Formats: sequence, C-alpha cells, structure tokens
Amino acid sequence: MAMEEINFFKGHPSSRLLPREAVVQATAAVLGPETREYDNDPYNRHPLTYGSDEGALWVREQICVFLNDQVFKFEAGARSRTQPEYLNLDSGASYGMLNILLQTTLPHNGYTRQAFVITPTYFLINDCFTDAGFKGKVTAINEKGHDSIDFESLVAALERHEAESRASGASSSSTEIIQGSKLTKKIYRYVMYCIPTFANPSGNTYSFETRHRLVDIARKYDMLVITDDVYDILDYTTPVDKLSPPPLRIVHIDRNTAVPDKDSFGNTVSNATFSKLIAPGLRFGYHETVNANLSRQLSKGGANVSGGTPSQLNSMIVGELLRSGAAQKCIAFLRSVYCERATVLTTALKKYMPPGTEISPLDGGYFTWITLPPAYNAVEISNVLAKKYNVILANGSNFEVVGDEKNWGRSSFRLSISFLETGQIEKGIELFGAVCKSHAASNNIIM
Repeated sequence: MAMEEINFFKGHPSSRLLPREAVVQATAAVLGPETREYDNDPYNRHPLTYGSDEGALWVREQICVFLNDQVFKFEAGARSRTQPEYLNLDSGASYGMLNILLQTTLPHNGYTRQAFVITPTYFLINDCFTDAGFKGKVTAINEKGHDSIDFESLVAALERHEAESRASGASSSSTEIIQGSKLTKKIYRYVMYCIPTFANPSGNTYSFETRHRLVDIARKYDMLVITDDVYDILDYTTPVDKLSPPPLRIVHIDRNTAVPDKDSFGNTVSNATFSKLIAPGLRFGYHETVNANLSRQLSKGGANVSGGTPSQLNSMIVGELLRSGAAQKCIAFLRSVYCERATVLTTALKKYMPPGTEISPLDGGYFTWITLPPAYNAVEISNVLAKKYNVILANGSNFEVVGDEKNWGRSSFRLSISFLETGQIEKGIELFGAVCKSHAASNNIIM
C-alpha cells in the first residue's frame, strides 16, 4: 500500500481552506442584478465587458479602505495613505511582476544595466526576468541575518556598473521617451526584487532601517525596487481578531520621504495580490506606486490598452468580498489555521532536527527556512525522504538566482505550512528527523 504523500513544497492552500461559499455569494451580488449603477461609468464599467485600463474605480476605492483603515490603520491625512489613483489592478503578482519589468526597464538595449534579486529567492521569479530580457544581467544579493541584506555587495555592484557606464560614455538621462507612444515612460537604470515581509523562502522580515536604506540607494542610483507584498497581512504574532499593522511597505516609506514633485515617478512598486489572502484561482492583484504617475504608466502597456484591466470580473468579486466583510473573515480564518500549523511545525523542528539546525522564525506567511549543520547533505536527505517515505521537501537548490548561484542546496530547505494539516506536518518532520539521524550514522556525523 502506497504511503500518503506529505508535501512541504506546495506553496498554496489546500482545497478545504478555499472560500467557495463566500465567492459564490460575492459573484451573485455582482452578477445577480440585471443592471448596476456603475455599468455605464467609464471608470468602472459592466463586470462582463472590457474594463478601464487601470481597473474599476470602486474596486480601487475598496482596496484603499482595506489597506488604509483596516490593515495599516493610517491616520486621516497621513502621507502613507493609499489613493485610488496610486493603484493599477492586475491579474495577480506573477503577471504583475512581468508587467512592471516590461513597462519600466529596457535591458535589451543596455539602458537598464542590471537586475538585483535577493537570494535565496522565490524560485519562479527567474523566468520573469528571463522573459523581460535580463538573461545574464541578474546579480544575487544575500540576506544578512533575519532583518537585513548585504548592502555592501549591492552598493559595490552598483558602483561597478556606474563606472563601466561612465567609461563607455553612456547617456545619463533618466527618462526615456518610447517612440510611437504619447506617454512619457520612466525607464530605470537598475531594478531590484525582494519580499521584505515574511519572505519566500526565508521567512525573514526586513527592519525599518533596511527598508529606508533601500529607498535611499534606489534614489541615488535610479533603481526601481519591486517588492512582493503578498504575505505581510498573514501575521501570526497577534490575536486573530486584533491584527496589528504590518511593517510599513517600502512604497509607503518612499512616499513619506519623497520631496513633493508632480513629475516624479518614485523608486518603488508594491506588487500585491489577494491570492494568499482569499484564493489563488481568482488571479487578482494590484500595483501600488508612490503617486499616480507610475501606476498610470503600468496601466498603459499594449495588452492593457487593448483589452482593459486583465481581471475585470474577478476584481469586482474581490471588491464585493472586501465591501461585505467576507474577505476579512477569510483572512482571519487563514491566520487562525496557519498560526496553529506554524506552531506545530516549529515545535516539531525543535524536537526532531539534529542539534545545531538553524530555524528561521515563522511569525507569518507560508514558509520557514532551515539549515542543517554543515556535515549533512540536504539533497541526499531529501531524495531518501521522497523515495522511501513519500515526504516531499524543497531543498535550497530550488531557490537560487539563475546565473549567480550560492549553493543553497548543500544544507538548506524551505518548508511550507499552507498545504498540510497539522498531523501531516508532525508526521513529516518526525520522518525528516529520522532520516537525518540515519544519514548521520551512515556518514559518521556526530550529533
């Protein structure tokens, strides 16, 4: 009889967590009436027709209420507050990421010189950079501790590219006018990608000082910092009914500290989604920028102008979920479930893993990152677990920046809590520990 698969790799919720009834009710509320007051409003439009380029205004307004008043709890009049015109609606963080790269960078002709990606990284992000023309132009930047990054390596790499550019006599202009378009597009010299809160895969959360310094460096070097802000609302350190505000997003810090300038585009984009908060199949998210300039640019790509916002119907379903309070209930439920799973996983790791195993805090999000003592072979251990016990782990080799690898597969693993029930988590980690013990005995490793 085949053993049950216990899969720690899957980074999405199991089917029982998906809010089918809530989505059915929201869909009925949107599509049930024969007409809606906004059907012929050019800023909103009928839910089953082409949407406006930037997405329905009423949905963007609901997202603003959600972020400003329910999540971050900004005071009235605070510069941090999101405005509808700062948002561009899209079809989720993955498509959102590629759209940002396509609309703000030009690596093909060398105008955008280099991309920087925090490592270990979300493993599928590499394809977005490749599709956008960055093959061979991506530098990995290590995290430093649990709340910072290797700024010394980042600045040294930026200075090296600046020196090479000066030596070649390249133009210093920071705004590119794309021929054939009426829109003046801001194209950046550099781009950086990171997940600053409850990161995938490390679970780390960057300090305020780290976030502020990233903004300063981005401004100095004409760099766009793209942050995947997809896990920060899934916090497990506070009671479910009393969600504390997450750390300020880097776009908030950029907005708060920018010198007011109607022509500025800012140096940050928050790439956010409701996939982790409601259901990934809805494929709906948003870009948030410092002001209206860059969000407008992101909404004016060729595909968007041709077909309008890419998730017209789904955006309105999510808007209705937010308006009715159903989305907030979904989030509270997920936080409750994931918090219990995080506690079980952390306790099991401390109980079964070899002494000296490094375990990242699992205070929110989906993932923790563990590193075995140096003598252990992570690839070998994960292979034994898969073949003998049907326990699937993601060893660190899956989370490299392609072209600038750091050998994370030697001793590290990413473990996810989103898919497995608590009993499966406990059993899987017990088997993990047993295989580590057997591996130690076979290789004369002193535990």
